[in-house]
Amino acid sequence: MKIRRERFAAAHEGTAPDTARVTSRRTVLKVAGAAAVGASALGVSLSSGAPAAAAGAYDVIVIGAGFAGVTAARELSKQGKRVLILEARHRIGGQTWTATVGGQLVEMGGTWVDPATMPHVGAELQRYGIQLQEEGAIERLILPTPAGPLEHDVATGFAHAAELRVRLFEGSAQYFERPMDPLYRLDLLQSVDAKSLRDRLTELAYSPADEMLVNGETALLSGGSSTQGGLTTLAHRWQLAGGTETGWNNTLRWTMKGGTLGLLNAMLKDSVNARLILNSPVASVADGGALRYVTTKSGVQYSAPAVIVAVPANVWQTIRFSPSLPAAHCAATTQGIGVASAKKLWIHARSGQGRVFAQGAEGGASIPWMQAGPATAEGQLYVGFSADPNLDVRNVAQVKAAVKQLGVDLDIISVTAHDYGNDPYSRGGWSFRKRKQLTTLYPQILQPNGKIAFASSDIANGWSGYMDGAIESGLRAVKQLA
Repeated sequence: MKIRRERFAAAHEGTAPDTARVTSRRTVLKVAGAAAVGASALGVSLSSGAPAAAAGAYDVIVIGAGFAGVTAARELSKQGKRVLILEARHRIGGQTWTATVGGQLVEMGGTWVDPATMPHVGAELQRYGIQLQEEGAIERLILPTPAGPLEHDVATGFAHAAELRVRLFEGSAQYFERPMDPLYRLDLLQSVDAKSLRDRLTELAYSPADEMLVNGETALLSGGSSTQGGLTTLAHRWQLAGGTETGWNNTLRWTMKGGTLGLLNAMLKDSVNARLILNSPVASVADGGALRYVTTKSGVQYSAPAVIVAVPANVWQTIRFSPSLPAAHCAATTQGIGVASAKKLWIHARSGQGRVFAQGAEGGASIPWMQAGPATAEGQLYVGFSADPNLDVRNVAQVKAAVKQLGVDLDIISVTAHDYGNDPYSRGGWSFRKRKQLTTLYPQILQPNGKIAFASSDIANGWSGYMDGAIESGLRAVKQLA
């Protein structure tokens, strides 16, 4: 039986409504959003509503159709389980989805993969024959200095930044002896996990000029300030990438041909005995003894013996659980794991800047990380990331000023961006654990929780915040239910 796909309400056309797209006065682009691409590729049937299913119609309900939820649904389907997938959005993919900007496919969420160090996504790419592609090399490098942003020789500038990064993670090979089993050396982690990235930078006592080459990245990933993010989060990723600069760079090197949507589609097509309903945000999950009852915000109720909650940890607090969530889950969703002010931008510009990479220092740039993406018929795409809560990604003038802070002057055609913090189904962007979250919350979160399991890249053993981590967590949730 092929997967059945339904959606509530009317069809959405053009750019996905959860994405901000703004243009300059000179040019208006027609951008086909991920929702439209996904609906076409999947053949999603449209309906104005769906009645509640009879008791016993499903064996498992999966909440969320991102990589974690789709992985879980496929594995359960292969076991002969009847699966219902409820997705809050009008599209699949969750925080990983493909859009079109300037005639080029781009990723609005998860982007890069490395099959060599990301085993779960690597296995999926091989299973479905998904090919990878690599964009052109960086030709210009602009880095912050005490005198302002200055252009550096590409090889020399990157090499010096690499030396500083190696020092940042000294000792991590010991406390992350087995990176895919992060709590293996819990005895060594206790003291390290209490440190923020700012604590580590203070210990290293870089010169002011050298610290500027590092703290823009640590601040951005942490959520705007290096004091917010835990040292162990970044150190863990360093060791997952092999503990080398080459491995670290490879995690930002390859993308999927045809976009991440191609892999998601392949996984969904492989999910037999499954039903997908879009536009169905969940309001509550209740344990009724033999059955778990899942009620959507529109009042439709479904039941099954087991449930997998495959939404970001920050979103758990928006669902009413009965009985209530375990203490560790409550703490995780209250404190947050996904960066609450995260924003991702694709800037389409006419520019003589070429294939530039630009980085800002902590506190000195609203978009502290930007690099060239694919070329277009009209110019060049640039991808940027921000954790500045005051940056309005809908305002082209603000975006242009933020880019100029990096020492780059772009003639902007359009900006296509997503504000993950203001997305009710994300409530934050990329995962980044805070101090002590790894050692105080994870041991409990990873434990089975009866017939309700949790799947999210936020709580992956390995690549937390990456597609690989989402797939890993979906596989683990299925095993926990078994």
